[in-house]
Amino acid sequence: MDRTVPKTGSEEIQLYMRTYYSLLRSSHLIQIEALVESHMAMDSSLHIKARGLEPDVSALVYASLRLPDCMPDVERVLIGHIERSFAEAGYGNVDEWPRVTAPGRRRRVHFDGQQSLAVLIASRSDIDDLVPTLTAYQIEWNKLHALLQTEAAKLFLDQNRERCTPLTPHERDLLAKVLRMEPDDLRRLEVVWGERFISTLQAMAQRRKQIWVRMLAGSLADYRRATAYWWSELQDRLAGEIDLESRPVYFVSSNTHSMVNLLTGFARRAESDLIAYIERFDHGDLLEEYRTIRDSSSAKSLDNFLYYVLKKYLAYQGEQVGRLLAADERAIGIHRIRSRHGFDIEAQVIELSRLRSDWLDSRLRDAFDQATLANSEAVILNIDYPLGLASYEILNRVTERVGALRGVYVMGKSATLNGRIGDVMIPNVVHDEHSQNTYLFLNCFSAQDIVPYLAFGTVLDNQKAVSALGTFLQNPQYMSVFYQEGYTDIEMEAGPYLSAIYEAFRPKRHPVNEIVNLYGVPFDIGFLHYASDTPMSKGRNLGAGSLSYGGVEPTYATAVAILRRIFQREAALVLQAVKKQVITAE
Repeated sequence: MDRTVPKTGSEEIQLYMRTYYSLLRSSHLIQIEALVESHMAMDSSLHIKARGLEPDVSALVYASLRLPDCMPDVERVLIGHIERSFAEAGYGNVDEWPRVTAPGRRRRVHFDGQQSLAVLIASRSDIDDLVPTLTAYQIEWNKLHALLQTEAAKLFLDQNRERCTPLTPHERDLLAKVLRMEPDDLRRLEVVWGERFISTLQAMAQRRKQIWVRMLAGSLADYRRATAYWWSELQDRLAGEIDLESRPVYFVSSNTHSMVNLLTGFARRAESDLIAYIERFDHGDLLEEYRTIRDSSSAKSLDNFLYYVLKKYLAYQGEQVGRLLAADERAIGIHRIRSRHGFDIEAQVIELSRLRSDWLDSRLRDAFDQATLANSEAVILNIDYPLGLASYEILNRVTERVGALRGVYVMGKSATLNGRIGDVMIPNVVHDEHSQNTYLFLNCFSAQDIVPYLAFGTVLDNQKAVSALGTFLQNPQYMSVFYQEGYTDIEMEAGPYLSAIYEAFRPKRHPVNEIVNLYGVPFDIGFLHYASDTPMSKGRNLGAGSLSYGGVEPTYATAVAILRRIFQREAALVLQAVKKQVITAE
């Protein structure tokens, strides 16, 4: 078979990566400043104004959402894979440092309250994500530092030193002019930084940002050791209830809320409380949306709306409602296992035999044969989708330890080069930038599996996807090369997952730089991607906006399709086993 391998031809990206990997080999702290020039030179599609004097607000928002809000105080970032790495390097027990989080990136991070940030990573992809993000943050910080040295800026900060209320439109216009950005862009920074908006600007005005980074552990053995810790913890927490190593398993990589919402029915039972919540706090847009959905002519899903509000309601009510939801989860065999040590990847183990049909989302009930599935030993192992190569490490661990793998289903965000935000893409060809392999496989999903559950947006099946190395590690040249080769779906996990799938049924490690035929895999393979970015539109990334409520439709359409597939496939296997037993008995 002839093969045209996509060649990105971006030496600038490769130079940037070689630069930070060579620097991180140092046994001492290295300066992010040493990476600024190569970062600018790669012309990242997420940082299109990196070279300019004007702030790139989209890049700054993107970085701010993926870093904890203590970043104004951070001067030193320490990177390791387990707690022991930090202790051995002389930084004590980082587990005792307060835990900090970032809204746009799930990663275990601890802050010592002074200047040091400890980041626990799961794979090399975390480095390819974290280092460019830190570099972009520092570049944009230092631009604003220069702009905040004017008398007008100093006067504003002095007059608003204790301020905690939002800026007025007039104040926003004046400050935006000083900072050489649009008022709407300044408003986005207000939203992202929240209560720390003024204090962050004050910190920016006082000093240039100089971040130091040290890599404490990052070998392949380190990553595999961290994954082994993760699996051991998972098994220990399930001890006495479920032995994953003896059960049939349907592996799902998604998020921690969609399947639980679809299976528990909690949001529908709490509908009156959820609507009272948005009425009480004057969520005008949401209230209007609810009334529109309640209109019988609306094509939107009431369940999807309630799932969206439930997330906000849980954040507001905290433990009280959380305990009720947890009790419902336990009642139907949903086990949550949050990581206590090492990297942060939550898992959910769901017993199919204990689910209740009357609690299921209405879109699932006709696919759920409760009488048959009551005899099933199978479980769903749903993990909060990992980043890049962590997918390979985790699925490798799962495939070598579980009793029988019956399916691998992956849903997640991606960038689209030919669609719109909210569209769903279903690939059957994936080019993996990590292995340089082009994987051909039979995707168990097609457009007809999604269309009935997607009120808005388009479903594009038979697509070609590329698994990129990192979000910042893309530029217009990079994307145009793939677009010319017919690749329209850019994401980060499919290629690593397919490399692990190859090793799950072939007698050797995955190859490199080959066409890899995965037809004939003895279990289901399903990939569903929903578009969150349109990178061919300059500056349009998740820093420029957010899926927010608009992401609910494709998220639940794909989750419904995955659960329906699992229910139907497992019921067929249970009936087949029963029939075989009857024939044997006769």
